[in-house]
Amino acid sequence: MTATRPGARPDAARTPAAAAASASVVDRSARTAPDRRGTRSAAVLVTLLAIAAAVGSLGGLISAGPIEGWYAAAPKPMFAPPDAVFGPVWAVLYVLIAVAGWLVWRAPDSEARTRGLRLYVAQFALNALWTPVFFGLGELVGAPGLWAALVLVVVIDIVILATIIRFGDVSRAAAALLLPYWFWSLFATTLNAAIAVLAG
Repeated sequence: MTATRPGARPDAARTPAAAAASASVVDRSARTAPDRRGTRSAAVLVTLLAIAAAVGSLGGLISAGPIEGWYAAAPKPMFAPPDAVFGPVWAVLYVLIAVAGWLVWRAPDSEARTRGLRLYVAQFALNALWTPVFFGLGELVGAPGLWAALVLVVVIDIVILATIIRFGDVSRAAAALLLPYWFWSLFATTLNAAIAVLAG
């Protein structure tokens, strides 16, 4: 048993390592800035869900024609899922993405929060850009368009990973919510690469 000097404060005997270990138990994701609660918090969550739905709907509109046209006739690898799978998967992923962004937005101001949200916006923008590049350029110029989409989706993979890392410094829950999105993006990258190779 460690002796404590009479009259000393109880926490004075704690070593820096013990204090750090105790602090690490605190879930940073539970902390919420006072001005980011209640109605305002709900409004931001609804806004993020609406943005995610808009990105998904726009992608669906852009890809609808090509999916029934050149994409249906294009050679695809054996692991390519049925077209009907993509819609439900993206619907779930967009909800997870929106909630992850909301959790970080609610956190107190910090450099990690600011950097994480900047990356979050960047990955959203790149995500929205991939569909017209893949389906639009794929239809217009064929294989070169598919290779351009592959370069873009690799960048998306990197930005999503960077976002996860930054979010982890603010909210472990938010970072975890983005993991399925990253795994699906990696799968999409593999599928994009296979279709580009098969296209010649």
